[in-house]
Amino acid sequence: MKLTQIAAKPKLIKIELNDEDIIKEYNEPLEFWIYDRQPMSKFVKLANSGKENYEELVNIVEALVLDEQGTPIIKDGVLLPTMIMTKVVTKVVDVLGK
Repeated sequence: MKLTQIAAKPKLIKIELNDEDIIKEYNEPLEFWIYDRQPMSKFVKLANSGKENYEELVNIVEALVLDEQGTPIIKDGVLLPTMIMTKVVTKVVDVLGK
């Protein structure tokens, strides 16, 4: 198979936070979007951040969290609650790590 057959532009994919704590607090899943493919430079930074440098990991993930139009959610001083951001980081790492 040629690489050109699997090469594609990134697509927005919906991610849901739907664990018991989220449903209890918000009565429904919380949704956000990320691109299914990331530049290798971002992927390497994400992979190398981990527990040793959680602050860098959060900064990388913040830039990846988008709304359904592909616009960053976390910008201009807008922040997510700490509990939610922790779950977002975990989910993004899980999804992109596959």
